[in-house]
Amino acid sequence: MKETLKIMLKGAAMGVAEVIPGVSGGTLAFITGIYERLLAAISNMNISLFKTWKDEGFKAVWQKIDGLFLAKLLAGMAVGFLIGLKLVVRLLESHPVHIWSFFFGLILASIPLIGKQVKKWGGLEIVLLILGAGLVYWITIAAPSQGSEHLLLVFLAGIIGVSALMLPGLSGSFVLLLLGMYTIIMPAIEEFTHHPLGPETLIVIAFGLGMVVGLLTFAKVLSYTFKKYPNPTLALLTGFLIGSLNKVWPWQQVTETRMNSKGLEVVKFSDSVLPSTFSELDSNFLYGNEPHLIFALVILVVAFVLVYLLDKFSLEE
Repeated sequence: MKETLKIMLKGAAMGVAEVIPGVSGGTLAFITGIYERLLAAISNMNISLFKTWKDEGFKAVWQKIDGLFLAKLLAGMAVGFLIGLKLVVRLLESHPVHIWSFFFGLILASIPLIGKQVKKWGGLEIVLLILGAGLVYWITIAAPSQGSEHLLLVFLAGIIGVSALMLPGLSGSFVLLLLGMYTIIMPAIEEFTHHPLGPETLIVIAFGLGMVVGLLTFAKVLSYTFKKYPNPTLALLTGFLIGSLNKVWPWQQVTETRMNSKGLEVVKFSDSVLPSTFSELDSNFLYGNEPHLIFALVILVVAFVLVYLLDKFSLEE
């Protein structure tokens, strides 16, 4: 029962993260220590499962994909997703500085904990750390591309989006924004929920197929690199987390907004600024210009301590 609750809570954390643009469920899986197990479970989902089912039955298939773990995790993710939709999204709208301070603290505390898992820091690991940080930082400041409804490009967007989702430090929804595909795919999905056989159906199917292909293939790649090259892989992923700090920096100057599928104005792009600069902004959509510095720092420290307590608790098991 205790193990079930822990897995579901970790899943809930991932579910909440997926609601928030700029925060990846992969980051929370990494922080909570279930990342490699999740990758292994997903990478075992392949055509060979049919042979396993035929020769050994459903129980063997369930064991091969770590089905009980996935079921508990997905149940937790569903709960977390709903909590995120009902609570966290509203808090992001009413108290963005405070919520982003919490996520900034979570990721900041996780960087040294994950970095220490690299058993030997050589030249390759240092280069990959810098490259990973640089790549994700560039993604957070890059200008968006022009999207297209061409089904091949939609399919590729599904592969790239779900691959980014699995990487700590990268947000699948934010990568879709940069590709210019977010405003094409999300409205199509929204329309599909109302008219399943409408003109947007092919876009949804192509995107879904891309996600399935990306999930199964990229999970195998990551699982392989973890087993074969653990130190370089961990160094690269640590770099990803470092680069992502720019996206979750609490004090943002909103530079561009967009209309979401419900016709509401939301943040599309923003720049990280110092609290002192933040307080001098004349107008700043959603965020305002009150830095709430003391309260934000307290929340950041609480998140920092929380990560270390979780790590200490895991080590004592």
